[in-house]
Amino acid sequence: MSSASASASADEHKAKIIDGKAIAQTIRSEIAQEVQQLSDKYSKVPGLAVVIVGNRKDSQSYVNMKRKACAEVGITSFHIELPEQVTQSELLSKVHDLNANPLVHGILVQLPLPNHINEEIILSEITIEKDVDGFHPLNIGKLAMKGRDPLFLPCTPKGCIELLTRSGVTMKGKRAVVVGRSNIVGLPVSLLLLKADATVTVVHSRTPNPETIIREADIVIAAAGQAMMVKGSWIKPGAAVIDVGTNAIDDPSKKAGYRLVGDVHFQEACKQAGWITPVPGGVGPMTVAMLLKNTLEGAKRVIMQ
Repeated sequence: MSSASASASADEHKAKIIDGKAIAQTIRSEIAQEVQQLSDKYSKVPGLAVVIVGNRKDSQSYVNMKRKACAEVGITSFHIELPEQVTQSELLSKVHDLNANPLVHGILVQLPLPNHINEEIILSEITIEKDVDGFHPLNIGKLAMKGRDPLFLPCTPKGCIELLTRSGVTMKGKRAVVVGRSNIVGLPVSLLLLKADATVTVVHSRTPNPETIIREADIVIAAAGQAMMVKGSWIKPGAAVIDVGTNAIDDPSKKAGYRLVGDVHFQEACKQAGWITPVPGGVGPMTVAMLLKNTLEGAKRVIMQ
């Protein structure tokens, strides 16, 4: 093959786009059916309480999205809005009320919380049976141990694995590299990949030459919060790339003045990867779908006892 035709065929390669929006929609209809069955058989439906402190615009929009999603699948949502100045003990007593409320099967405290409130204390006060975010230390601890099953898996990591599974990507025996080590995504997704029998490496801000490690990966989960940090040349041909990043970058051509990009350089990576998630429309919709799924699972444990 001449070098000209070799480069032409490389340019023609296009990764399979993993449509997170479509997959999330499928999962939502599955959930809606199950909610309907619970309602028909037991006259009860799942309930999700969302607690929001202060009026951060981004938090508000996330919460509205969650409420709409609940309504769409028939889950009752309880909305608790507290002022920015709320004391830690007032917030705690709200959490305790929700722990005791039998109509609530899932409790979500929207992060970040204001600086005067200790996030760790609040999150560990949510009863583990209602910890639909999966961040209770007991749930994370069980996730980290072989042969133990947490009651809930964190939503974004669970969504990443679901995208791989539903796209037919094998994890068993594969080399997976997770970029980022946050409590919310990097760490738990690395534990989930281990449970799926992948060989897992975590690269982070203190890792020298991360590209040499990423180049060996059959599966890349990018969750570093750095716009387009992972270049196309870092991707092994045929690898599956799940891009968790959501970064706003200036774009005067857009009405809002910015556009959203992931942690992976999408255009470049498309020429190398076998599968890739877009941003937006990849992991984002899955996070909300998994929250609904966790709420349903929590409700089933109680209602079907």
